[in-house]
Amino acid sequence: MAKKIILTLAVLLIAIGVPVGIKVTQIRHLIAQGQPPLPTEAITTAQVKAEQWQPFIGAVGSLVAVQGVTVSAELDGKVVQISFEPGSTVKAGDPLLSQDTSVEQAQLRSAESATALAKISLDRSVELLAKAAIAKSDYDQIAAQYQQAIAQADNLRSVIAKKTIRAPFSGRLGIRLVNLGQTLKAGDSIVSLQTLDPIYANFQLPQQEISRLKPGLTVSVSGDAIAGKALEGQITAINPDVDSATRNVRVQATLANADEALRPGMFVNVAVLLPVTDDVLAVPASAVLYAPYGDSVFVVEASKDGQAPATVRQQFVRLGTKRGDFVAVVSGLKAGDTVVSTGVFKLRNGGPVKIDNTLAPDAKLAPTPTDS
Repeated sequence: MAKKIILTLAVLLIAIGVPVGIKVTQIRHLIAQGQPPLPTEAITTAQVKAEQWQPFIGAVGSLVAVQGVTVSAELDGKVVQISFEPGSTVKAGDPLLSQDTSVEQAQLRSAESATALAKISLDRSVELLAKAAIAKSDYDQIAAQYQQAIAQADNLRSVIAKKTIRAPFSGRLGIRLVNLGQTLKAGDSIVSLQTLDPIYANFQLPQQEISRLKPGLTVSVSGDAIAGKALEGQITAINPDVDSATRNVRVQATLANADEALRPGMFVNVAVLLPVTDDVLAVPASAVLYAPYGDSVFVVEASKDGQAPATVRQQFVRLGTKRGDFVAVVSGLKAGDTVVSTGVFKLRNGGPVKIDNTLAPDAKLAPTPTDS
């Protein structure tokens, strides 16, 4: 029995010891050979550039017409004439719509006749009063009747004038909301009228920015409706009070809009350009390896003999503001350094690299992506 136990233990020791011995031998062999070389990675590069950036304050705003209103009927009446085309431009005072005034016209003729008769009675009473053939009280009553007749006629003329609805200001009309023969009630909408050139951009900024704001500062506006370009205007008004709920101040800028590309109600991206410039060191944002313990870039270092591949050195940096495809580096780099611009996630400190800039991305300060 003891011999069987000893034999079994021997077999187990051999079964365990042989693999362990092989693995130890392999590890010793790897240690003797040293660390395996890192593979050479293909990269693109960019130079650290010293540039001057104009700082700005960004916000999201809404466009508002300088003058905008939905023209509506002031009095009840049937539509007998529509004098405008939807989408056309009109000038202040142009007729837009006429309502039926046949009843008022008949009443006006009667009122004018009454006025003429009252004028004759007044003229006669003036002659009688001069001859003392009429009491002063009778003359006063006749004069009052004449004034009442004039007022009645003027009232009817005013009603007739209000039933010809005119453009209150120059601008562009919208879609017609009424039809010929329709009976309108007072307040019924007829058509939208908006002044589009110039146009306002309203936006809000935090209260801590008030000290940097003043009327006349240049404002750059961009948005989906004007993709590929930015329009410039000026700040024309700053609210004197701050919203107590948001602690923001409302700002208004005025923009030229001759081609009417901007319309009231649109949202836009607003940048208030400050009248100073900042000296920065700019690198493509794709060159930065972002990490919780610190952001870094890889600086390309040529070999001393010129024969071996170039290597990269990981350099931790402190970043500043972003602008388009670039980011400003506050510390860690100097102008003229060459950094890896793409593929930084696959690199290791001291690793060899091969530079191939044929497919290097074209970084821009004001990119205009086609699929945005």
